[in-house]
Order: sequence, then structure tokens, then C-alpha cells
Amino acid sequence: MSGVLLFFNIGGGEIFFILLVVVMLFGADKIPEIARGLGKGIRDVRNAANDIKHEINNSAGAADSDLKKFKDKVEKEKKEIEEITGSVKRTFKG
Repeated sequence: MSGVLLFFNIGGGEIFFILLVVVMLFGADKIPEIARGLGKGIRDVRNAANDIKHEINNSAGAADSDLKKFKDKVEKEKKEIEEITGSVKRTFKG
């Protein structure tokens, strides 16, 4: 939290003034409700960001798996072609 306050370069006096304005605008009764709503909103945004991050990681993992399967298939077919061409070369040399 202090990193955020340092980023905005807010001192103790400024924080006190902001809190005073919030109390004057919304009243002391509404502050806990506002704080809960703000906390819920931040939590929802964080959860959504984590969901997106997991989806990207899962997609990348699936792409890697598909690429590995394709590579294995190509190597297998290459080996089969080499076996066929080897037998054809032996036939024509012999």
C-alpha cells in the first residue's frame, strides 16, 4: 500500500484532507459500505485478470502439445520415407 502512496506522492496531510472530504460528501455511515464496494470491485478485477492469465497459459500449453504431436508425426513419416528410399537405393545399386 505504501508503494501506491509513494507513487502518487501523497503525504499525511493530503490523506487527512481526502478522508475529510469523503466524510463530508458521503457521511460517516456510508464509508464502510463504500469501502466494501471498492474492495469487492478490486477483488472482481483481480479474479478476472487471473482467469484471463490462466486461460492464456492453458491455450499456450495446448498449442505446445499440438505442436509436439505434429513434430512427432512428421519425424515418424520422415523415418518411413527414409526406409523406403533406402530399400529403393539398395534395389537399384544391387
